[in-house]
Amino acid sequence: MHRTAVRRTAIAASALSLTLVLSACGKDDSPAKDESKDKTASSAPAADSEGKALSQAELDKLALAKGDVEQHEISKATKADLAGTDGASTDKAECAPLADVMVARGTAKPSATSVVKIMAVPEAPAEDASPEEKAEAGLSALGATITIDALSSYEGKGAEEAIAAVKKAGADCAGGFTMITGAEKTKITKVETGSYTGGDEAVAYTFAMDLGGESSTGHLVAVRKGGTVAAFYSMSLAGKAEQPKAVIDAQLKKLG
Repeated sequence: MHRTAVRRTAIAASALSLTLVLSACGKDDSPAKDESKDKTASSAPAADSEGKALSQAELDKLALAKGDVEQHEISKATKADLAGTDGASTDKAECAPLADVMVARGTAKPSATSVVKIMAVPEAPAEDASPEEKAEAGLSALGATITIDALSSYEGKGAEEAIAAVKKAGADCAGGFTMITGAEKTKITKVETGSYTGGDEAVAYTFAMDLGGESSTGHLVAVRKGGTVAAFYSMSLAGKAEQPKAVIDAQLKKLG
């Protein structure tokens, strides 16, 4: 993939800087077990189902953390990672809820949002692997699926309204739209209905994108659990991402 296409993919998917994405791709060891995970998980509240939004601190405890998903690197998104997401837009107003998920910006008006970055980590080659096998493993790491997981908490019926907005946008924008982030414009040529079942309700889509003449595939999944919405957008620097089912399942399990 050309460098320009790689850069556009990173921007369209999550507004992460290319440096951070490539840094994540360079890691070849499995995530270490987070010794505080069990304590954090046991003290975290379940996703509220009675219309009261969770606080930022409560939501942060429910977000995936290092060690929660095997063979995945997980880290909390920083302000620098998400810089510029407020200005992200689309050429069609009806597609805005899809853009919200793509740039990890809570759809509608959440009371709080917590964002983490997740990357699948391929198995490292054996110590006695040939140079060709090691090179192939390196390319596999660069093509691993990168996912942005944004948890958003809502008051009242806000979470249901957020899922409804994403569903409507998927239907309205099936023919595609243009994602605009600063001076960058990324063409989503098709939005197709995907498949994921979980939580109280879920919606999934597969995006076909044209990145400067190169095709790319992304996956969007949004799941509601009570008053909390977990929204995922996945990409790959190689152009073809996989739906991160293990990641989504792990996040729902943590929501309770």
